Amino acid sequence: MNDRWDLERIYPSFDAWKEDLNSCKALLEQASTFKGTLGLSKEALLTALKYLETLLLKSETLGTWAYLKYYADGEARESQLAVGLYQAFGSIESEELAYFDPELMEIEEEKIAEWTKDSSFDPFRVYLNKAIRFKSHVLSEKEEKLLSLFTTISSSANEIFSDLNNIDLSFEDVGEKKLTHGSFISFLQDKDERIREDAYLKYYKSFEMHKNTLARIYSSSVKKDIFLSRARGYSSSLEMALFPDNISENVYTSLIEAVHDAFPLLHRYYKLRSKLIGKKLYHYDMYIPMIDGISEKVSYDEAVSLIKNAVAPLGEEYQRILIDGLTASRWVDRYERRAKRSGAFSSGGYNTMPYILTNYDENVFSSVFTLIHEGGHSMHSYYSRKNNPFLSYDYTIFEAEVASTFNEMLLSNYLLSKDISKEKRLYLIAKGLDDIVATLFRQTMFAEFELICHKEAENGGVVTLDFIREEYGKLQKAYFGDSVTFLPCSNLEALRIPHFYSAFYCYKYATGLSAAIALSKKVLSNDKNSKEAYLEFLKSGGSLYPIESLKKAGVDMSTKRPIEEAMEYFESLLDELELSL
Repeated sequence: MNDRWDLERIYPSFDAWKEDLNSCKALLEQASTFKGTLGLSKEALLTALKYLETLLLKSETLGTWAYLKYYADGEARESQLAVGLYQAFGSIESEELAYFDPELMEIEEEKIAEWTKDSSFDPFRVYLNKAIRFKSHVLSEKEEKLLSLFTTISSSANEIFSDLNNIDLSFEDVGEKKLTHGSFISFLQDKDERIREDAYLKYYKSFEMHKNTLARIYSSSVKKDIFLSRARGYSSSLEMALFPDNISENVYTSLIEAVHDAFPLLHRYYKLRSKLIGKKLYHYDMYIPMIDGISEKVSYDEAVSLIKNAVAPLGEEYQRILIDGLTASRWVDRYERRAKRSGAFSSGGYNTMPYILTNYDENVFSSVFTLIHEGGHSMHSYYSRKNNPFLSYDYTIFEAEVASTFNEMLLSNYLLSKDISKEKRLYLIAKGLDDIVATLFRQTMFAEFELICHKEAENGGVVTLDFIREEYGKLQKAYFGDSVTFLPCSNLEALRIPHFYSAFYCYKYATGLSAAIALSKKVLSNDKNSKEAYLEFLKSGGSLYPIESLKKAGVDMSTKRPIEEAMEYFESLLDELELSL
């Protein structure tokens, strides 16, 4: 069982988890005793904050175990029950704590500033400063209590999509092989066009069969975002999504503008892809390698060895901790199984080790990049938890995608630095181009689609199946250009992207890659200060807002410059590949 993560370090059994849940319920019963006391004195506020920290820390650990069990096996009765029990508890917890933020906002800011000069507030100072910033969006106690009752259903669209996508959705076999979410990309990388087309059509046939349901699920997710943004007094769903990170809407829209400006480069890439593959491009040809090179199988252990060498520039400590986590300490649930969540992610809590879910496939070389990507997330979490108090350890997703894609850049650099054949080098360059297209261009297309749908609904329109397919189809044609031909089912891709159900997440992949390209360039120059600045960024956790923390690391994401630098790097790879042919 070494290929599965070790959840027994959190709770040895479901019974142990339930016992801790009951103790957390008992602790929650004390919540009301702090009501009306927060502003009475410095000591009263400090006591309440210590209670809040204890409760939320215990609650986070309970939720971590429950969701990890569920994602590893969504069909298991215990997994389903644990998530259900935790969600029910979370709803009560939100309701019982509904008074906390409104009461905190009633304390004069000058008084809080004076009280928090005391060193006893060190674990809570960042939390308080960030909480006060939400003052204009925190409602009355009664209104907050009503919204807390909405907690259990606010994630329903995401959960329903997840169950349909990961458990109930089934696909016809491709030849004698099983078609699954995990094997889909492997089929699209097959050299036989008939197999690629067959897998593509059968995959989207299943989504076609559920298209109306999926469209309704997504539409309800958009409506939920709009409801919450209006209830809390935001001008839009986008503003609500960006506000916690103190990100300007200009960062989001400037990304889209910068990528549109680079369409000529992107279309040039697709023309080259068509030339190298030697045929007219269809949408199912996007994953086939432009150049053959790495066709050998890469076992999980071999992948770990590559990762160990790749992260060496970050120092022995980083290297040692990551490799131990990927192996002996069992951070990772490695392989695809029935009812296991598709894709990959990094998770964990303040009192747990990091956990990584992958569906590693030794026949798909990109699985190595996925593993080092999630390892980047986990090391970010590791350092963040080691260097920050609980209430301010959690870094933003905006920063998270920097740490993960940074590691991918290290792997690319390591592989290209080895004494390899021309064919292998060209393969890696082509893969680097593919990855930038997937992470920067494709994720920006997703981000633009999300913005279009939310604006449509916010302006009184209806996000119907026809609207989704039409708008997504327009974006596909704009981004892919004239070199790619789409099939009637191609726009159904809009119905299968899990991140759409957690709105305005996708753009962070694009900004994260752009920052990672700039920062990895600095670190790989053997500048010790750059390496230390990057490690300090990982350690900063939630102590700073992301734009500020990244500035200290050496990149200013409030400008278009990092996106432009990424485009320059993309163009350099494109130039090298074209000149080498």
